[in-house]
Amino acid sequence: MSAGASSAVVWLAEVTRADLGCVGGKNASLGELIARLTPQGIKVPPGFATTAQAYRDFVAANRLDEVIAAALDDLETGRRTLAETGTRIRAAVLRGEWPAAIADAIGAAYAELSRQSGQDVLSVAVRSSATAEDLPEASFAGQFETFLNVSGAAAVLDACRRCYASLYTDRAISYRQARGFNTLKVAVSVGVQQMVRADLGGAGVMFSIDTETGFDRVVLIDAAWGLGENVVQGAVDPDEYEVFKPLLKDPALAPIVGKKCGAKAIKMICTRSRMQPTKSVRTSLAERRAWVLNDDEILKLARWACLIETHYGCAMDMEWARDGATGELFIVQARPETVQSRRDAASIKTWHLDRSGPKLLSGVSVGEAIGAGEVCVIEQPRDMARFVDGAVLVAQTTDPDWVPIMRRASAIVTDHGGRTSHAAIVSRELGLPAIVGSGNATRVLRNRQKVTVSCAQGEEGEVYEGIADFHADEIDFSSLPPTRTGIMLNFANPMAAFRWWRLPADGVGLARMEFVIGNQIRVHPMALVHYDQLKDEQAKRTIRNLSAGYADKTAYFVDHLSRALGRIAAAQFPRPVIVRMSDFKTNEYANLVGGAQFEPREANPMLGFRGASRYYSPLYREGFALECRAIRRLRETMGFTNVIVMIPFCRTPEEADRVLDVMKGNGLERGRDGLEIYVMCEIPSNVVLAREFAKRFDGFSIGSNDLTQLTLGVDRDSAQLAGLFDEQNDALKWMVRTVIEEAHRCGAKVGLCGEAPAHHPEFAAFLVECGIDSISVSPDSFVAIKRAVAAREAAHDADLAVPAAEVSRRAHGVEITP
Repeated sequence: MSAGASSAVVWLAEVTRADLGCVGGKNASLGELIARLTPQGIKVPPGFATTAQAYRDFVAANRLDEVIAAALDDLETGRRTLAETGTRIRAAVLRGEWPAAIADAIGAAYAELSRQSGQDVLSVAVRSSATAEDLPEASFAGQFETFLNVSGAAAVLDACRRCYASLYTDRAISYRQARGFNTLKVAVSVGVQQMVRADLGGAGVMFSIDTETGFDRVVLIDAAWGLGENVVQGAVDPDEYEVFKPLLKDPALAPIVGKKCGAKAIKMICTRSRMQPTKSVRTSLAERRAWVLNDDEILKLARWACLIETHYGCAMDMEWARDGATGELFIVQARPETVQSRRDAASIKTWHLDRSGPKLLSGVSVGEAIGAGEVCVIEQPRDMARFVDGAVLVAQTTDPDWVPIMRRASAIVTDHGGRTSHAAIVSRELGLPAIVGSGNATRVLRNRQKVTVSCAQGEEGEVYEGIADFHADEIDFSSLPPTRTGIMLNFANPMAAFRWWRLPADGVGLARMEFVIGNQIRVHPMALVHYDQLKDEQAKRTIRNLSAGYADKTAYFVDHLSRALGRIAAAQFPRPVIVRMSDFKTNEYANLVGGAQFEPREANPMLGFRGASRYYSPLYREGFALECRAIRRLRETMGFTNVIVMIPFCRTPEEADRVLDVMKGNGLERGRDGLEIYVMCEIPSNVVLAREFAKRFDGFSIGSNDLTQLTLGVDRDSAQLAGLFDEQNDALKWMVRTVIEEAHRCGAKVGLCGEAPAHHPEFAAFLVECGIDSISVSPDSFVAIKRAVAAREAAHDADLAVPAAEVSRRAHGVEITP
């Protein structure tokens, strides 16, 4: 590092991570980005930094060390409160005078930065950078001040002084005490950077890891219009984008697996006032409905995140901005992520809600835990004296001033904010369940009301009336034995897929497409294809609102379906993920928005117009084409070639031929680009004609519920016949054994998707004895099934060492005497 003409100032381009002690964590990181990563295409605004020595010289020149030490001693001994201590020190710092040499050095550097930019008076961002900040073990997120749209040398000097004072805000003092940092040894550098005109464009936060689950192969990007402070503070509900990192290496692919349009009700803009250089204003309706970033920009930022992560060798927390005047993207901060990247990868704690009251509201889930207590609605940090330890903190939003009260809560709920907001970051660091962006928690919840905050169901967290019954389990993967039989997962909700990425599963044996259609898309595919012909005006209005921003309403279906399934495919990539095409019954399809117009009424939908028969029928063929488009996009555009397609309820080989022909016409041809197509084995004809089906499909997946129902002639939903519904009946076992034998003779694979093995360990043992290739269960059942199968395989191996005649006698129940 070379400080040039003065030890008080150094150009960011001349510092690296090794200079943390001189310019603090934030500025050292910016210098590292400029020096090492701008040659790789990453753009960082130019600037300079005051040194830690300049701070120490400022303190010494104004004899502030005596004031600070005395104030902290009063705090330690209880003679003064935290608030009184902070106020006393900050007032002394703000009264301090700049030593002439330091003031001249800052003024000269600012003039040079203005000259380099081609402006007489440059607008800059002035940020605090402490020497104990942005460390792997402590983020100090939001502890120190940032001042935006600062113009003129005098204003820059004033902002630098205020940055010094921010080292002694109540929240910063409290945070250092809790983390064991010696306040007197911490110094402040100030970074002065050319402003990116994000007030005319957009800005936000980016992580190279999933902030809730620690899934380390995804980039999370939050974005809002205007300057990024509203995103950081949680004052706005931002757009959210998720990108799968491993597939970014291929520039032809666009592995965006998540896009959520946030409300973005306000934006922060620059003003011409020196007293108030920034302000928040309401966004227009068009801005609220529009994406802040297009797909190319999302992918560019994600690739930058990968470069930064690779360079630093750890998961990263970054801030970005887009200049509205030039359209250029910039990275304005980068620091190590300090929560998820430090979790134990060999185990996972899972929370389960056993019984709860009515749901009161929902929002973005932070953490994966459950908390409960009495509500305490706090409007301002000054009201924190009202807070009762262990209560559920409810607020519109939080900022660093709220940290002391957040530490005392059992859970946190806010009206605004996204997964990268201050409330979310601090809640994770504190290990608290939190729901942000609920919209109306401060209006719906009332003081002293008993509630339960659950973040255990995936990305959507929920608040329930009353104190619920819940429990937690610790799952340790390190001791799980290996198995020859594949143990796979069943998934319905894509939002929960990342939660289970640490499970050592062999892939996904069943991803239910209809769950995505019913819960996220909500619209009948044919109602999108024939929107103009819809007779239900209410349905048309609902579809118009849901598909806002899509000129082609069918693209709404394809986009949402492909991205939702992409989350599941990403969580297990490159292991196989078997996606079952839609398997609604007609009554279920009719309940989708606009669906009643396109569905026939049936007396027995369970045995009616469902599964394969729909795909080639004129009544649904166009809807099935949308499903095929989504799968093509998933495999070809996004790059998830690990996706296998499965056809449900296929009654005859001839019907299989018709479905495969329709799929080929929609670009999904078996064998092309490695595409495998499976068939559900859930009808007796699938077993009786197994060899014929094996000629047409690469594998079978046994659906034990339907196969039991149709083999025994028992309605699985009938209470009167419940005692006859037995998945271990000899007739069903014959079906299972036969289809495995016949499929294997033809070179086809066979799995079973269902909870029967989890409920009946002896059934799992039977499947292993039959030589089944895989068993697919819910994530909660994975560990138990893995152990049960390993035990059965070990017993089988032991039997192989016994003479054949003895094995035969054992099998027939003959007692063997030595």
